[in-house]
Amino acid sequence: MQDQIIKYTSKLISDRSACPGQIVFAAQDDIMISDGEPSLASLSEAILSRLNCLALVAAAPALPFAEFLIQRGAGDEHEIVPRDTETRTFLHDIPVILKSELGADPVQTIASQLGNRKGIVVEGIGIIATGALTVEQAYINWSSVFHSTYIKYLEDLLEQGFMLPGEEAAFDHFRRELLPPLSSDRLEFRQGPFAEKNIILDEIACVGRYTVERHLVDSFFGNISYADKNLIYISQTASSLDELPGCIDPVPFENSSTVGITASSELVAHRSIFETTGCRAILHGHPRFAVVMSMMCAEKGSCHVADCWKDCAKVRFLGETPVVAGEIGAGGIAKNIPPVIGRTGSAIVYGHGIFSIGMTDFREAFQGLVDVENWCRAEYFRRFDEKYAKHQGT
Repeated sequence: MQDQIIKYTSKLISDRSACPGQIVFAAQDDIMISDGEPSLASLSEAILSRLNCLALVAAAPALPFAEFLIQRGAGDEHEIVPRDTETRTFLHDIPVILKSELGADPVQTIASQLGNRKGIVVEGIGIIATGALTVEQAYINWSSVFHSTYIKYLEDLLEQGFMLPGEEAAFDHFRRELLPPLSSDRLEFRQGPFAEKNIILDEIACVGRYTVERHLVDSFFGNISYADKNLIYISQTASSLDELPGCIDPVPFENSSTVGITASSELVAHRSIFETTGCRAILHGHPRFAVVMSMMCAEKGSCHVADCWKDCAKVRFLGETPVVAGEIGAGGIAKNIPPVIGRTGSAIVYGHGIFSIGMTDFREAFQGLVDVENWCRAEYFRRFDEKYAKHQGT
């Protein structure tokens, strides 16, 4: 278990999501163990001892976005409710505990919130998340909360502007120093089409790792597949894209095998995209600016669709990339993406990220993911600068 703690501490650092030196994992099996900053480790052990789960991670995010959300009032109702698909599907909402609410027994206050939730934000401490059965689950849940608060903050900031002392300087540092342009430079891709199983499995695992290393997915979200003759090779559900060896399922196109039970929940969408476009490779990631921009609609406030994330029938565009709504799995995504993705090779799903295709191999699919996210990032800052400049001039 100590090896798992070391592994996932390192991942939080390499993800650039948590502050080195302010990360603690605690786990209990026969004995309680923890690793990290001593005072935070002591708090984490005490909290975990009151919970019916195996692991806990408490860490200060590398970006102050969750803290800003609290100070801006997003947690006034004691919860933050981002609109992205991951929050809606896995977290529902994110409970918030203010410093003033910790009381005389902060351990019990925090433990009572974590008793039936995967993760929370505690003012002055950061994000705390649990893993019911494994250290990995604690890492996944922490990363999910970090992703969701990142998305929520960028969305709120674009709509409302700066509201706090020091917020502008922190955002400028984030923008100038922490967001190098995404690229596929120095990555090696095999030239397709591929016909050998071992080559397909190896290339899927390699490109999945690239997708994580270039920060195009968070946590365990995203999926990848390749079509060869009558088989679809697809990452398993809940698999981490940087750890795919042994987690890739060969599923018959006609769905005649129970193998598909463990395949990605997006299998139906992948199958439909293959059939509609004739492509061989599909890559689905959740880069953050594409998620944010997909939820920015000019008709917000005048449209009568309540659940636009699943019920909007319109195809919007971000640049040349179509944006569609739809539920994940066998829901609207499987129906709405295939008709639009062939024109440019990429499509964005409301609050959910990018699907990108390659006709013979993954080079084109990966580059499509990079290009769309870079466009969305540039468009976010263009809109922000335009709105902020107008505000300054009034």
